Amino acid sequence: MRIPVVLALAVLSPLAAAAAQSGGVGTSAPRARTTDGLVQGVTAPSGVRMFRGIPFAAPPVRELRWRPPQPAVRWTGVRPADRFANQCMQARVFGDMMFRNAGVSEDCLYLNVWAPAAAARPNAGLPVLVYFYGGGFVAGDGSEPRYDGESMARQGIVVVTLSYRLGIFGFFSHPELSAESPAHASGNYALMDQTAALRWVRDNIAAFGGDPHRVTIGGESAGSFSVSAQMASPLAQGLFARAIGESGAFFSRTISTPARTETEQRGAEFARSVGAPSLAALRALSATELLEASGRPGAARFGPNVDGYFFSQVPAEIFAAGRQAHVPLLAGWNSEEMSARALLPDGATPATTEALLTRVFKDRAADAAKVFPAGTTEEAVQSATDLASDQFIGYSTWKWLDVQARTGGQPVYRYFYAHPRPPLVPAMGDARPGLAGGIERGTGAAPQPPARGAVHSAEIEYALGNLPLNHVFAWTPDDHTVSATMQRYFANFITTGDPNGGGLPHWPVGAVSPDGQAMRMRIDVESRAEPEPRARYLFLDQVFARATP
Repeated sequence: MRIPVVLALAVLSPLAAAAAQSGGVGTSAPRARTTDGLVQGVTAPSGVRMFRGIPFAAPPVRELRWRPPQPAVRWTGVRPADRFANQCMQARVFGDMMFRNAGVSEDCLYLNVWAPAAAARPNAGLPVLVYFYGGGFVAGDGSEPRYDGESMARQGIVVVTLSYRLGIFGFFSHPELSAESPAHASGNYALMDQTAALRWVRDNIAAFGGDPHRVTIGGESAGSFSVSAQMASPLAQGLFARAIGESGAFFSRTISTPARTETEQRGAEFARSVGAPSLAALRALSATELLEASGRPGAARFGPNVDGYFFSQVPAEIFAAGRQAHVPLLAGWNSEEMSARALLPDGATPATTEALLTRVFKDRAADAAKVFPAGTTEEAVQSATDLASDQFIGYSTWKWLDVQARTGGQPVYRYFYAHPRPPLVPAMGDARPGLAGGIERGTGAAPQPPARGAVHSAEIEYALGNLPLNHVFAWTPDDHTVSATMQRYFANFITTGDPNGGGLPHWPVGAVSPDGQAMRMRIDVESRAEPEPRARYLFLDQVFARATP
């Protein structure tokens, strides 16, 4: 999920840029009292009150590096909350990220709140969205314009974004860390950061007009994996009432959850490789040294594990046993999460796609051909696109929805986002769309054909109402129509637990019917309910499920 970055996707609007530089817009200075002290934000011309850079945990530095998040230090007086805090330590690895802060730091556990004008008084009882960013658990930040909360706040929702530790800082596991832990666990600090932010929301969001009992967690890609993680962890139980997932869940090998013993060994080997064989020596290294060492070619990669604390067992097993959070779930994926070129760089034809199915499915190739037909070149290209997308992230999201529908005791709403983004604006010159939603420039490579569908991450600005903050694409009236539809569906679900509302095509509950069918909402210019291609996913389930870590 790591893609070289050569160009940021989102360009700040003049308003957002001014806010990033000056700390905000508007003339009033709203205040809110948190359990740690008084904060003062800014008010946008829309009336939305914005609070940026509020600490929800202590800086995870020095002896707090690789420990669960600790309580924030309380302050006296009024703390300015008028600008985004630094993003967590990371390299620039994705082409669709633009940050609205000064840079990276290990001191990064801060959150941002957008509160509607109607929430000017405490305890207004408004619904809350807590959104986790994507980035493969190696990059991303709550300050990115595509996650901006002002548009959703204008829908009457209190929005929270946050930063959580990434890469080696968020997931490093080592025998000495497990030995010093009261829970005898190490790793998963990033996921614990998210849970700490949810506890902060429980304890403080009423001061911003939100209802702590009406919290929805949402996220895209690694953020969607995070939603499934919070649903599976006993540490987060009771901290949210609804969940939204966009492309991804812990039911796949894209981001796996190996055992703690395996990740401890990997951590010990890394420590030896950098000449820091003890935990004390590792903590003595600077954050920059750790980031650089962990990014070297061939260096170990650190991600979630089954630590016996945040995860009691593999998340898929937790869901299968019905021990996850029993909350309504709205989730789905995009029509071109990954291009056919990822599997067939020289092009998909009936012959190459048939060979691909044989290579992937071996003795089940004939069965695969029934759900990935390749009788014509058009069928071959589409089937290769579908298979690449399913292997990457589509299947895991389907499996999450399917298991939640069977064991979660609450409605599930399935979607399939199919609207392609428009071309880049002419000012982008030789830039071109890259894999998984990124942008590439100056590569010298031959132009690629346009995407067949909605690429990975393409829906974020549409769902959160943030097309105006992205100046890279030449948005059309159709794009704004799709955004209005998707945002209303999301806002309805956040508010009531049901995406349906006046003027929208009916979105049926995605439970499996007695005849084996399940319905999903196809989101496009003309959105409509349709049967999901269940035979395809049941086949993939037979092949993939046993191999899921």
